Amino acid sequence: MKKIVILISGRGSNMEALIAARDAGDLPVNIAAVISNRVEAEGLETAARSGIVTHFVNHKAFPGREAFDARLADCIDQFEPDLVVLAGFMRILSEGFVRHYGGRLINIHPSLLPAFPGLHTHQRALEEGVRIHGCTVHFVTPELDHGPVIIQAAVPVLDGDDEASLAARVLRQEHQIYPRAVRWFLEGKLHLENGRVRLDESLADSAVLVSPEIR
Repeated sequence: MKKIVILISGRGSNMEALIAARDAGDLPVNIAAVISNRVEAEGLETAARSGIVTHFVNHKAFPGREAFDARLADCIDQFEPDLVVLAGFMRILSEGFVRHYGGRLINIHPSLLPAFPGLHTHQRALEEGVRIHGCTVHFVTPELDHGPVIIQAAVPVLDGDDEASLAARVLRQEHQIYPRAVRWFLEGKLHLENGRVRLDESLADSAVLVSPEIR
């Protein structure tokens, strides 16, 4: 069975979605470890209760980003994962780290990239007055939030939305598409070609975009 390592910094709700998909039989995967840069991350306890090995690597104990990333990579590599999954890991990763896991490091971002990279995506979407917002699963590259897109989910921005209500609507979709993207990768149904993701012929083109829903 293929193995993944999940990186978190907090609650890890997308980690929870991956664990739930595994337990339901929808994601046949060995979650080899969950690693956090914050010892107080709630997700560590959640993972431990699910029988998953957990580790804590304190970024504050290192003189710089590269030193922390090197120690983090050492921790990850002992599990020999097929894929490294960022699930709310709130660290900007060094170029060396990203290249070390090139083509097997993915992230989920709460916007329809390339729109609204970085932080505070929901508030920025409201301020810009967009009518469609959403989330994106993508491969991680040295350029922040600009890696090749695997799958996206779009949600409508409603007139009565505030940051919290929009974020909640997007998060529900994150929990749907992240297990799907991980499964596709582990099943060999997606490939990187010239900086773009190509899907296996067994997947319909419509699978890469979850259409807007009002909930």
